[in-house]
Amino acid sequence: MFDRVLPLGDPRLRTPAAAVDPHDPMTEGECMRLHAALQAFRAEHGFGRAIAAPQLGIGKCIIAVDLGAGPFTVINPVITWRSADTVTLWDDCMCFPDLLVRVRRAASITVDYVDERGEARTLDRLDPRTAELLQHEIDHLDGILAIDRGDGANAIISRAAFALHIELFRGQVDLPTDA
Repeated sequence: MFDRVLPLGDPRLRTPAAAVDPHDPMTEGECMRLHAALQAFRAEHGFGRAIAAPQLGIGKCIIAVDLGAGPFTVINPVITWRSADTVTLWDDCMCFPDLLVRVRRAASITVDYVDERGEARTLDRLDPRTAELLQHEIDHLDGILAIDRGDGANAIISRAAFALHIELFRGQVDLPTDA
């Protein structure tokens, strides 16, 4: 059994997360819960590269990530650099899987964090897809949702509308998505 992702409207999604002691005995179990929920969500919905702890009602600064080369954990992330360049994209979220939100984010970022062993790590000058993903997840840690970042008129659409008018919607952003 795995944890279910909190739906849009749950007030716990709006509560900023607390910093984590990676050596706290609870942290390992919380990381395992996050990775299990990410894997289960991907199996059920066919998308999802990361999940932030608040999406499961865990009020801590933990993100489980799987970009295809194996899972890893990001604890207490801090964006230490943002590019001046930005990109627009249709962002999706596990908390509202039937919606897409057009957002504008920094095209690249650098993130300092601690891994599950307590070792300091840096993800330096990330590519646009990974940068937008981590900005999305770090927003969750701050109680911010993609719908809060909607860019322009008609920034929120249904996945069904996207599928019906895919070329129209792809033309409205810099980073296309298959959604």
